[in-house]
Amino acid sequence: MTGLFSEVFLSALLFGAVTAAIPLLLAGLGEQMSEKAGVLNIGIEGMMLAGAYLGFVGAFYSGSLWLGFLTGAGGGIAVALVMALLCVRIGLNQIVIGIALTLGLEGLTALLHHFQFSRSYPRLPAVDVTVIPLLSGIPVIGLALFRQHLIVYLAVALVFAMGYIYRRTQLGLNLQAAGDKPAALDVAGIDVARTRTIAVLTTGALAGLGGAFLANVGAGLFIPFITNGAGFLGIVLAMLARGRPVWVLFGALLFGVCLSLTTAMQVAGINIPTDVIQMLPFLAVMIMLVLFGRRASLPAALGIPYERGVR
Repeated sequence: MTGLFSEVFLSALLFGAVTAAIPLLLAGLGEQMSEKAGVLNIGIEGMMLAGAYLGFVGAFYSGSLWLGFLTGAGGGIAVALVMALLCVRIGLNQIVIGIALTLGLEGLTALLHHFQFSRSYPRLPAVDVTVIPLLSGIPVIGLALFRQHLIVYLAVALVFAMGYIYRRTQLGLNLQAAGDKPAALDVAGIDVARTRTIAVLTTGALAGLGGAFLANVGAGLFIPFITNGAGFLGIVLAMLARGRPVWVLFGALLFGVCLSLTTAMQVAGINIPTDVIQMLPFLAVMIMLVLFGRRASLPAALGIPYERGVR
């Protein structure tokens, strides 16, 4: 048990927590933007799967991790285009379409993987890390927080960038109005459908990037159903964050610790059934929902298609 509190173990635990948190953070930030604009994007899990598969394929065949991130984001956008067309433009049920997209992408990515990689299961090489001088030498947290891939720091910077957009820009006001009072936004001469489409496509890009990070950096390979519910955790984070990107960051880190802890406890050989260990992240979700779910503030028009002239 003393090994559980060693510097090496705690550093590895925190490093794993950060690695597990980044896909959740990107998915949560994307979902938050969709929800602000009034679109309940249940299909975010499918967008992450598309991003994970195409991101891995792009990185594997090109040899470039950054090209893999680009193709992953593109895969998420492609799925988001379908969501935007069917739900924002045509006005179909957002929950039904989201579930259908997720189930469809689960089957499609598993099928493509079977034909391409089922016999070889190729892996990507270890990724390069960006070391922050001085800070990387801090015991325990230095290795975990300040020796990460550059995309990790960019994801954290995105939290503050989105906070600024929501509070200080016209786009942020438009997104808020599209979710709360779309008719008022329409009267002001702003295209509600365009505003919501921008939000959904941004969600797709971030979810796809999160999936690509999960496959290329977190695992180094793609396997079917690799997201394992990460998109749904992102939805929970977005709902509990009440429109604040910083809260998404803290929530993602909390769930990241739970996910990392499941691996660490199994490696340490703690005598607890595997099923119990693996349910820890989802138990944390249920506890968070019980404690804060009732206080979650959601847009008034969330999940409701907007039609001009219809009240």
